[in-house]
Amino acid sequence: MTLLATAAVALITACTPGYAEAKSRKPAATPVAAEATADCITEKEVVAAQKAWGDGIVNIGKVYSSGGDYTVAAAAHIDQFYAYDLSLVLFKPTLASVDQFRTSFDSALSYFVGGNPTYPEDKGFAIKPWSKVRWKNVGITNNSCTMAVAMGNYWFTAAGAAEETKVEYTFGYIRDPKGALKIVVHQSSVPYNGA
Repeated sequence: MTLLATAAVALITACTPGYAEAKSRKPAATPVAAEATADCITEKEVVAAQKAWGDGIVNIGKVYSSGGDYTVAAAAHIDQFYAYDLSLVLFKPTLASVDQFRTSFDSALSYFVGGNPTYPEDKGFAIKPWSKVRWKNVGITNNSCTMAVAMGNYWFTAAGAAEETKVEYTFGYIRDPKGALKIVVHQSSVPYNGA
């Protein structure tokens, strides 16, 4: 970890409630790392990473709904799935229009749970809560073998609802030193409405 990254983690730890607890926990094992069989990132690994990410979003909402520490759950989710400790992360969330790009851990955490006065537009995407995330890839490409990119649609179902919200996405993945996939590009947007 670089000196700058170490300083950023120390600042986030001091300023983000629940973050220190999330960092002290051992990250959950993911099926993504366990299924890695080659240096190249496979489509199967990407699909597993997508499912695990969606399950994590649903879990944050469950923790919120049950009165648990959803900030800790969200911080653990970001640690598990995003490469903020390894690389620049290009994150453009669906519901961000003022501060559109979230290149730091704390800006991503704000998007998922809200409550950060630096990002007043954030209402807490992950604490809606959602009950299901469904993915449909248009394609997954891995021309360089070190990064895989997936593009398509995903649908979010709100807890207690039947209808789905359709969102377009592009996710880019790299492999961390332990073999797990980490997100370095995450762009989401609502479909174009020509009306």
